[in-house]
Amino acid sequence: MQGQSQQQAYDRGITIFSPDGRLYQVEYAREAVKRGTASIGIRTADGVVLAVDKRIRSPLMERTSVEKIHKADDHIGIASAGHVADARQLIDFARRQAQVNELRYEEPIGVETLTKAVTDHIQQYTQVGGARPFGVALIIGGIEDGEPRLYETDPSGTPYEWQALAVGADRGEIEDYLEEHYDTEMALEEGVALALSALASVNDGSLRPEGIGLATISVDDEQFHELTDEEIESYLTEHGLLDTDEDDEDEE
Repeated sequence: MQGQSQQQAYDRGITIFSPDGRLYQVEYAREAVKRGTASIGIRTADGVVLAVDKRIRSPLMERTSVEKIHKADDHIGIASAGHVADARQLIDFARRQAQVNELRYEEPIGVETLTKAVTDHIQQYTQVGGARPFGVALIIGGIEDGEPRLYETDPSGTPYEWQALAVGADRGEIEDYLEEHYDTEMALEEGVALALSALASVNDGSLRPEGIGLATISVDDEQFHELTDEEIESYLTEHGLLDTDEDDEDEE
């Protein structure tokens, strides 16, 4: 009982370490990320793929209001998992950083530079009283000096660079799938197929275009491109991942 009361005392303040060196509020923020639907990032030889699960819980909800993929700059895209409102704040911060860099240096911001600016901002909320950490993880992908780059931000404010990753629900299962099927030499089209297959692996083996968000940034044009439902459906059909069962349409 005494140990439980001690933990409660330490997890009330974000600025206080527990005796075993833990910041409970940061750990709780990571748990909030796990409650969000999955997002995937894949770095290929010629670009970056971002894919998100944006299943809608009610047919009454407008699909366009579910935002999990964002354009941060012409050459950078961001996918999120966790609290949507927190994600929007960080996306806005990232966009401002990209604009400031363009005005100040007259060149596009680097993917690594932007990621570290965002994580520095996140980290401040782990050591300031009266605030809480951001309950969201971001996947930041783009092209820097002609090379694809892919990063993750953590609620602790730590940046990680990846070849392929998942955040949100089912992270472990999706990353196991990616580890088994990822190839560093794969083309962008193959990366799209892998991202969709990984999402399908935790969704009964099939997907619907309206429940998926997909974006690519290619080395060729260095432009963020978000795919339409028709383009996503074409990929799903080509790879045998299209859900054609209409019986459970109202469940989402």
